[in-house]
Amino acid sequence: FEQRDSAMVEEVQKHSVHTLVFRSLKRTHDMFVSDHAKPVSVDEESHKVKMTAKLRAEYSAVLHMPLLKEERDKVAQHVDSAYAQQSYTETPGLDPEYLITGTHPYPSGPGVALTADTQIQKMPTQGGVQSLALALPPSQARQDATRTAAGVADIHRHAGNAERSQPPLHAMSVMEAGGTKNSALIPRKAPTMPKPQWHPPWKLYRVISGHLGWVRCIAVEPGNEWFVTGSADRTIKIWDLASGKLKLSLTGHISTVRGVAVSGRSPYLFSCGEDKQVKCWDLEYNKVIRHYHGHLSAVYDLDLHPTIDVLVTCSRDSTARVWDIRTKANVHTLSGHTNTVATVKCQAAEPQIITGSHDTTIRLWDLIAGKTRATLTNHKKSVRALVLHPRQYTFASGSPDNIKQWKFPDGSFIQNLSGHNAIINTLAVNSDGVLVSGADNGTIHMWDWRTGYNFQRIHAAVQPGSLDSESGIFACVFDHSESRLITAEADKTIKVYREDDTATEETHPISWKPEILKRKRF
Repeated sequence: FEQRDSAMVEEVQKHSVHTLVFRSLKRTHDMFVSDHAKPVSVDEESHKVKMTAKLRAEYSAVLHMPLLKEERDKVAQHVDSAYAQQSYTETPGLDPEYLITGTHPYPSGPGVALTADTQIQKMPTQGGVQSLALALPPSQARQDATRTAAGVADIHRHAGNAERSQPPLHAMSVMEAGGTKNSALIPRKAPTMPKPQWHPPWKLYRVISGHLGWVRCIAVEPGNEWFVTGSADRTIKIWDLASGKLKLSLTGHISTVRGVAVSGRSPYLFSCGEDKQVKCWDLEYNKVIRHYHGHLSAVYDLDLHPTIDVLVTCSRDSTARVWDIRTKANVHTLSGHTNTVATVKCQAAEPQIITGSHDTTIRLWDLIAGKTRATLTNHKKSVRALVLHPRQYTFASGSPDNIKQWKFPDGSFIQNLSGHNAIINTLAVNSDGVLVSGADNGTIHMWDWRTGYNFQRIHAAVQPGSLDSESGIFACVFDHSESRLITAEADKTIKVYREDDTATEETHPISWKPEILKRKRF
């Protein structure tokens, strides 16, 4: 009996764990094979709980979206027709002719009443969109001076009560759907790749040194006479644009300065840094006159609203904050990103705020309601750079996986610009359609905005005494004449580039062949 027992033990041990696992799997399979592919019966209660949780988790930010005027009108018409005997009154205080004025204390444009013409037309057919996306004309509405934004007072008035937070007329995301009902029946044209426009190559013509740490950010003042840089040496320096000479150093931050912006509406300079501080400097006295307190961690970028006195900052605390410049009030905290918000941009037209984050998403915000209008999730890696096209109603975002171009107002995808395989820290674009991407490894790529053709690659040498590993581009910006490109670098220098005047299409031809591949739509 003992013998047989030991024999059995031996027999069991002969098999490897691998075999045993597979046998067990097979047994399980045989047992349940009859139920294979049958749907599990749904339990009503648990399904309801699951959906509620999912809704709250995924869509909490957009559950209470501001009502759109069209929707309201539709409801009004519906109610009028269905219950003609009941009088239906519109919500008080929603005057269709929104009068929009800038805010004090700097005289802004006169109040502008918005009309239906101000709304942007949606592109007609799907086929049309495809060809137009490649060459969008600057839309009339975008150029109209009437496209000013809501005043700070509006934001204050609407903050807190989401039901009433109607955006002004021009903020409508519902557009006239142009085109015909049967646009699906129109035969689709095969996508053609337009020939890229020729751009002269850019060349380095000045290197400015003076900072004692990485140069992290740049801004050019509206008069185009000087520019500002912020650095890891905790200083902000103001340089003469024509000569490259240092005009002024401002000290006050106690950690790296990550963002600077010069106001076109007031003699103010704004800066933010890794010390969580956001400062407003009065350039007549060169002193800090205001602090904006509220961020819980390093502040990585800031932007000024072009038409109202509002400042938007974004931070490692995964929020962006909207500040009233005069009162220092934190008007909105734009929460929704799940990781560091690396970059923020403002514009006068809707959506007035765009943020890019390390959580790989881009969010378009409704400034009045303080809520997300749209979230773009196409990027696979963190989005550190955004740039708005100066003439068109489009923008680009940069991430290590791709540079993507998008169309406002709802962020429809246009195209990918692939090939800059590095961490893209910064993007800049000028009116000629030259898009510049600057990367952490010190490379600069120049692209034709419309076609996405990469016409030049630059890797400037580091300044003598620096290591090659210290080549990195943290910020780049065109001056207002758009003839100079200024870059802020990790070798503690500021480099200025200009177009090569001697180059022609003959000396630097475009080496471009149309791709046969259908363009990727993601």
